[in-house]
Amino acid sequence: MSMLERQPRATTPLLLDRIWQISWPLVLLLTAIAGIGFALLYSAAGGSFQPWAQKQMLRFALGLTGLILVALVDLRIWLRLAYVIYAVALVLLVAVEVRGEIGMGAQRWIDVGLLQLQPSEVMKIALVLALARYFHGLDLDDIGRPVLLIVPAALVLAPAALVLKQPDLGTALMLGACGGVMFFIAGVRMWKFAVVLAGLAAMVPVAWEFLRDYQKKRVLTFLNPEADPLGAGYHIIQSKIALGSGGLFGKGYLLGSQTHLNFLPEKQTDFIFTILAEEWGLVGGLVLLGLYMLVILYGILIALRSQNQFGRLLAMGVSSTLFLYAFINCGMVMGLLPVVGVPLALVSFGGTAMLTILFGMGLVMAVYVHRDMELNRQGEIGTD
Repeated sequence: MSMLERQPRATTPLLLDRIWQISWPLVLLLTAIAGIGFALLYSAAGGSFQPWAQKQMLRFALGLTGLILVALVDLRIWLRLAYVIYAVALVLLVAVEVRGEIGMGAQRWIDVGLLQLQPSEVMKIALVLALARYFHGLDLDDIGRPVLLIVPAALVLAPAALVLKQPDLGTALMLGACGGVMFFIAGVRMWKFAVVLAGLAAMVPVAWEFLRDYQKKRVLTFLNPEADPLGAGYHIIQSKIALGSGGLFGKGYLLGSQTHLNFLPEKQTDFIFTILAEEWGLVGGLVLLGLYMLVILYGILIALRSQNQFGRLLAMGVSSTLFLYAFINCGMVMGLLPVVGVPLALVSFGGTAMLTILFGMGLVMAVYVHRDMELNRQGEIGTD
């Protein structure tokens, strides 16, 4: 037997090798997106680092350090911890029901001292991890058996139901969308999606009756925001005014009238993209969207380069989650989607969302660092 034959098919890179193999251009792209967020939060506060920009910078520095540490961890460890992380996130969601902080009419946060922890944000990445772990252990023939899809369906429905009870319809729908993407990537047949979608469509009239009054109002406002311009339609109308007034190149940094005259609600969180469009115009908005596209493309290429199914599913899942963040938020502030309270990833003010997204990108980086590792269905090096 030759020396080549005695070598394992794939080995774990040494620590120094892992550091060199981190995709630093991807780190730079993430920093650029966050940098735009810092500038927008500075503007939202009227040209001050307080109360938002400074905190966001500190959180990003902490999250970026965590991203690098996550990337250096052996990918097999993340595979083994996947269900544990999911279980912790699920327990936190249950804890919200017991001891959660109430804000803006919803019970979504747990006060942990350093920040207001929002478990529903943690669950978005935890769900991707758990589904990647589950589908990694199946082959295509197994995925074709409907009975084996009961467990992953329960993994999606359990947190979605808890989040819906908070109530947070937007995040519940996002968890469902993340789950659907993971099912599709894993190889679930299209006819099964068609059956599920048909069932959901049939349930819409029943589900409508269970929606809260403000949730019904959001949907009706989406369909006709001018029906109540000073009430339910105020947010989206002001957002459209800010978007349109920016023109091609914007009014100039710190010169957005809708922002600084306080016409724009929730300007540091849900509607922060409108500050960008008003002050930096269409060009500024396209630059940010282009950066998101590059990060998502990086994630997809990393997934395609991975030699193991867990890595492919994980990188594609996190990249899809980032896409949903950007798509839903931008569609929301443009009036293309109902206002559902989804933040703009790495840009909107918020500690849990920032740290969770960076943790997810750290997992993508771990897939890249360990891209040549071949794992069997038990999570060990080598193929079945």
